[in-house]
Amino acid sequence: QVQLVQSGGGSVQAGGSLRLSCAASGYNYRPICMGWFRQAPGQEREGVARVLTGGSSPFYADSVKGRFTISQDNAKNTLYLQMNSLKPGDTAMYYCAAHLAAYCPGGYRFGYWGQGTQVTVSS
Repeated sequence: QVQLVQSGGGSVQAGGSLRLSCAASGYNYRPICMGWFRQAPGQEREGVARVLTGGSSPFYADSVKGRFTISQDNAKNTLYLQMNSLKPGDTAMYYCAAHLAAYCPGGYRFGYWGQGTQVTVSS
């Protein structure tokens, strides 16, 4: 059974940094698509970044380009999201997700989701 367990997040002042982690288990398929999404209260879920495991070029939403970095440790089956220069507008619940195929689906049609972790950025 596929499991995605998130850690990291928390509260930080604007301009600060946080790192999110997502430990994945329960699958043997390679490569797969993994991504980070976020959802603020009253807003739709938004894709932040996604990548095919195995070293493909990642995709970033325009709102986070140059500030966020998605990376992976294949030996640990762990996905990371390094968030720098955080802004109050980045405040949201962040979710990691996995799609067990060698392509990334459109939108948020991922089959597996982490439990979510809150990121709060104060001004």
